[in-house]
Amino acid sequence: MAIWWRLCYPSTLALILMRCKDYVKLKQSLLHFLEVAGMEIEYGLASSMELVLYLLNLSIIQHFSNVNKYTVTPTILNDLFRFSYFSRACLDYLVKSGKQPDILHIHNWETAIVGPLFWDIFVNQGLGDTRILFTCHNFNSHCLEPPNKLALCGLDPNKLHRLDRLQDSNKTHLVNLLKGGIVYSNKVVAVSSFHSKERIIRSATAGLESTLAIHREKLLITPHGFEDATWDPSKDELLPAKYSANNLKGKAICKIALRQRLGLSGHASAVVVGYILSETSGVDMENLKIVVWNALRKGAQFVFMRFNDTPAMNSAWESFQNQLKDADVKFINKYDEALLHLVLAGCDIILCSTFDDPMTQTPLKAIKYGAAPITIKSRNDMIRPHDGHDLGGTAMSQYMITAFANLSLNQAIDEIRNDPTRWNWIVKDGMSRDLSWNAECHDIHWDAYMSIKNLRDVISEGNNYPHHHICIPTTYFKGHSPEYLPNQPE
Repeated sequence: MAIWWRLCYPSTLALILMRCKDYVKLKQSLLHFLEVAGMEIEYGLASSMELVLYLLNLSIIQHFSNVNKYTVTPTILNDLFRFSYFSRACLDYLVKSGKQPDILHIHNWETAIVGPLFWDIFVNQGLGDTRILFTCHNFNSHCLEPPNKLALCGLDPNKLHRLDRLQDSNKTHLVNLLKGGIVYSNKVVAVSSFHSKERIIRSATAGLESTLAIHREKLLITPHGFEDATWDPSKDELLPAKYSANNLKGKAICKIALRQRLGLSGHASAVVVGYILSETSGVDMENLKIVVWNALRKGAQFVFMRFNDTPAMNSAWESFQNQLKDADVKFINKYDEALLHLVLAGCDIILCSTFDDPMTQTPLKAIKYGAAPITIKSRNDMIRPHDGHDLGGTAMSQYMITAFANLSLNQAIDEIRNDPTRWNWIVKDGMSRDLSWNAECHDIHWDAYMSIKNLRDVISEGNNYPHHHICIPTTYFKGHSPEYLPNQPE
């Protein structure tokens, strides 16, 4: 059975999402801040089908297909026909049901085609007051296709295969669906816990740098988060003792429990360093070995937890284990939910390949559990000053940069031993922060919704179109002076 939610609220919002994991995150975050806002939520069941309907005085429509289709057959992930079909079906549903949302929230390239579909076909079918928010977890997956495939869902390839619309900037014979989501939206929200807007624009691949630069005024950056109901040491039922920033006694108990369970002997004051290798972790094994050997000489102990089961990584990891046969190094080569929580709680430091971890949010969870996230630095484990261009990012990124970005593992170990009072303050400061989806991430999404809704209200009142919010076809805004629509297709 598919789940159906009806959310009663005086304003209306429609989300069109396609990916199961992203859907769950956004659904939980959205439900939370709607509850905080005092909105009534009714739950029910819909008939068994591949479309899950979310209603907020209209509908959020989610393609929730069999998960096996996404994990077994990789080619389906790039099936333009599948996603364009469901995107158009969602818009057809809104029109035929008479729904008039304030906002269509589309996510990643899978539903980016909703943008051109909306402005070229559906906006004049009763959706004239609707606007579009496009969110994207990263700009690396684009979906490049021959232009003629756009005709499958009723779009005109000749009108869209242009550099200011969907034409890919590098492979100019193809169209880029992700680019379409950026161009044909009122606001774009990118997700990054560590990088600023300028850094994200500069590092965009496949020619998107110029597109994002043109549309920088409507680009917002939001950090990642985690589910605070699951990842909170003060409520964590999987730990032998709970603790918080106000009382760290439970963390000491968790450290003892972790060392006993894994057979780590030696002095109880030894610094315990964890490293959690997930399916998406990228790691320089040679660099990691040097960092570990240097820390072992300082008396540190290591816990490696790996649930990345790929042939290439298996071979490299087996070699890594053989070279690090040491009583102060323990390996966990399977996923164990309870043990994962204990590793976070029992370690003083968590090594990370990067602070920008969209899948597991390990650095953020480490902070919440009182373990400092430290990135694997250069081969000599020396300080590497952070790129100053990233200043001006999210509040979370500023905190990460200030507290941890320039700390090497050796420096962190020295600080724990030489200045424990200051280190405890750093740990408590991090634990006291709200790093969940319901904090800064929630606020930025909500601000984006309100900004778009206010923009719609301005247009509805007949005021001049605020040009800095959107780049869409001028054909829709008949009667508005072109001076309010810069960078528009002719």
